[in-house]
Order: sequence, then C-alpha cells, then structure tokens
Amino acid sequence: MEATTIVLGAATIVVLVSWGWGILNWLWLKPKKLDRLLREQGLQGTPYKVLVGDSKDFMKMQRDARTKPMNTSDDDIVPRTQPYVLQCYNKYGKNSFFWFGGIPRLIVTDPELIKDVFNKIYDFPKPDTNPLIKLLVNGLAGHEGEKWSKHRRIINPAFHLEKLKLMIPIFLKSSNDMISKWEKLLSHNGSCELDVWPFFQNLASDVISRAAFGSSYEEGIRIFELQKEQLRLTMEIIMKIYIPGWRFLPTRNNRRMKEIHRLIKASLKDIINKKEKALKAGETSKDDLLGILLESNHKEIEEHGNKKNIGMSLEDVIDECKLFYFAGQETTSVLLVWTMVLLSKHSYWQERAREEVLQVFGTQKPHLDGLNRLKIVTMILYEVLRLYPPVLGLTRSTDKEMKLGELTLPEGVHIYLPIVLVHHDIGLWGDDAKQFNPERFSEGIFKATNGKASFFPFGWGPRICIGQNFSLMEAKLALSLILQHFSFELSPSYTHAPMVMGTLHPQHGAHIVLRKVKI
Repeated sequence: MEATTIVLGAATIVVLVSWGWGILNWLWLKPKKLDRLLREQGLQGTPYKVLVGDSKDFMKMQRDARTKPMNTSDDDIVPRTQPYVLQCYNKYGKNSFFWFGGIPRLIVTDPELIKDVFNKIYDFPKPDTNPLIKLLVNGLAGHEGEKWSKHRRIINPAFHLEKLKLMIPIFLKSSNDMISKWEKLLSHNGSCELDVWPFFQNLASDVISRAAFGSSYEEGIRIFELQKEQLRLTMEIIMKIYIPGWRFLPTRNNRRMKEIHRLIKASLKDIINKKEKALKAGETSKDDLLGILLESNHKEIEEHGNKKNIGMSLEDVIDECKLFYFAGQETTSVLLVWTMVLLSKHSYWQERAREEVLQVFGTQKPHLDGLNRLKIVTMILYEVLRLYPPVLGLTRSTDKEMKLGELTLPEGVHIYLPIVLVHHDIGLWGDDAKQFNPERFSEGIFKATNGKASFFPFGWGPRICIGQNFSLMEAKLALSLILQHFSFELSPSYTHAPMVMGTLHPQHGAHIVLRKVKI
C-alpha cells in the first residue's frame, strides 16, 4: 500500500512538473527565445508582455479610434482602422513586430517579400486559429496542403468565365429590385436621402443566395441574419487572447456561437440534400454555384473511385456553402458602399463613369460584353479597392525555420501582410497615395504597380481569391444600373467612419442623397 502511494505520488509530481514546464515554456521561455532570434537579425518590436502580448494596447487603440469620426474629405483610413500596426510601423520600421499573445507578428511591407510569402503557399501557411473562429467560416479559405488543392480543383469550375456569364441575369434581377426600391422612395422632385449600406448588404445577399443556391434572399434571410450575429461574436473572440481549452467552457458566447453553427449547418444541409435529389431527378439546373460544385465533386469521386479522402464530404460542402454566403456577401457590399461614398465626394469621376456607362449601354440593361469594355468604371473600382480594401491585412505563419529575403524566421512566427498600409504607401504609389485618383489604373494593374506585389485586395499568387471575378462583375453591373438611374452626393448627415468588422464596414452607415437622372 505504501509503495503504491509512493508511486502515485511520484507520478503526480512528474505530471505536475511536466504541466508546469509546458506552461512556463508557453508563457515565457518560447516567446523570449523568439524575441531574441528576431532581434539578433536587426528587427525591432514591442517588448513581450506575459500572456497578453500587445492585445490590451491593441484593443484600446482600436476602441479609442472608433470614437472619433474622420474628416469627410480624408481617405487616409490607416490611423483609424489600423492604429496599433501603424504605430509599430512608424516607431520600429518597415520590418517590425508586435505580439499577438505569445506569438510575434512580423509586419512585412516589402513587395518582393510579400510576393515570396504569397507564392510559397506550402512554406508560409495560414496560422492555426481559435477553433471557434472557424464556426463563422472555414472551407477553401481555411484549408492547407492537399485538402486545399483538392477543394480548389473541385470548386474552380463554378468560377470559370463561361459559368459566370450565367450569373448576369441574377445580377440584373437583384440589382433591378434594389433600383426599384430606391425609385419608390423618391419625392415629387425626384430626390431622396437614404442609407445605402443595408441596401448593398441585401443586394449582395440576394445575389449570392440566388447564384449559389437558386433561392431568393427572402428564403435565405435566416442564414444571413445568423451569420451577421456570428460575425459580431467572432470579432469579440478575435480581440481576445486564445487560451487552449477555453472554447470548451460553457460561456454565454461559446454556447451561442455553437448554437448558431448548428442552426446554419442544419439549414444548409437541408438545401444541399434537396439540391442533390433535384439534380438526380433532373428537376433543377446545374448552373448555380452549388449545382456546379456538386457535379464537379461527383466527377472527382467517379474518376478516382472509392479511394480514401477523395472528393468532398457533406461537411466539406456545408463549409464551402458557408464561405459562399459570407465572402460573397461581404466583399461586394463593402466594395459598392465605398464606391458610392467616393463617387459622391468626387463628382468629376461620377460623371465620367456615367458618360461611359451611357455610351456603352445607353438606357438598355447591362450585358457581359459591355461590362468588359467599362474601362473607367474598372479604374474606379480598382482605386476604391486600393484605398478601402475589404480586408485590411492577411496573416501567414512559419511551422518550421524559413528564409524570407535576408531574414531567417524561426518556427512559430506570424507574418502580417498589411494590405491597407501597402496600398497607402507613398514610396510605392507616389505623393498622392492617400488620395482618390483612378487615373493611376488607366493602363491596368501591372503598369500601376510596376509589376510589384503592392496591390492585393483579393490576395496574390496561387491562393488569390477564387471569387474576385464574380465580385467585380457584380459590382460593375450594379454600379452601371445606379449610374443610369441616379446621380448622388453625400448627405449632410453622413459620418465618415470606416470600421473593421471582419471586413471594412461604414460604422454609421452611408447616408447618400439620390437624384433621378434625366436622360
């Protein structure tokens, strides 16, 4: 009995010592080692603070920035949307670092290094995140290695140009519905004031719902509302330190996020099963994104037989559908709202865009050939994406020691690519980098960037966003219809306050005065 007690006591001591060593390594030894290895290479950054890193200061600066609206004429959004990153960048230099908990996050703004990170997708993978964040969106955007390659191969057919042509009637239907609602709000003198932000959110939601699933926004509204709530809860999670195991605690937020995940999953599972049955019975078209995805998945499975890990599982398809919903809605609505704001401030460019649209389409409905000929509209959209990118930064990681330019990065470092800092860099874009000037894109992206990786609103390289052409085509068509029907300017009640909410939202909406165009 005494011997057993001694053995149990010794085992307990071993477990406690091992556990304690692991905690000490996580909280102090590993971060301090990474700090030393980075500083030995001439990099500078903030001092490490146990557990929290720079999170408290980061969050405080974000909260403080949100209390102060910008001057309406100002497009330098970096101080308001990325205040802590900007402070580190200015204080410690271009290749500086700050602490995301116990992980150093290296700020990389050199276009050559950025290109290297984007092109070497297997050397610089996306970092592991809090599993709760994956409840919002996972799918292709979150996969790595062979799983990413397989999903990209299966999904690609849905975004081929010939398939996107089939989406034009959907874009038209949803955009015309929005235009009709605006026209009903016009007063007897042909003008009205409205917040266009919720309209663009509904437009993009309607489009992606019809395009992905063949259903209207009204039928999918519950999923969109749930995803909005999930986004809000996810942003709360992102602003906190990730503590392993915390997600298992039955906190109010944890319970609600898991409940939302179950509800969305059940709705999408029902949509997918109905689509599968309808396709097998020949009762529905294969031309929506889900139909094309399912058909491509079936071909993948047929070509490779019943081998392990071939094709997508039902869970995989559900994740991709969630990504369709989230990315399809967020990216286009954000692009359109900031385009309206900027064209409201710059009437010269609004008139040039309208003249081009009327020259190409007249009063007829927009069509694919014409959309491809809209040079000025395209220049404007690129410039909006430069100044107001939907996503302000991307993160990659090192899961082994890696070379990046002259640097040797140890395992466990995050690489932060600050899209908005690079897009606003005077050294890359000239003295007018913080000003709206679509003319810089008059000869295309390659000429505007001198071939550098200095413009990447949809990412870069092999992992560039698969839906970028879908989003740009939808935005071109919606903007063309708006320009055909209305002129617009900012309302006196407009408050200029870009805010990060997953993507770049207008904190107080986008209040615009519309006037009916007489052609």
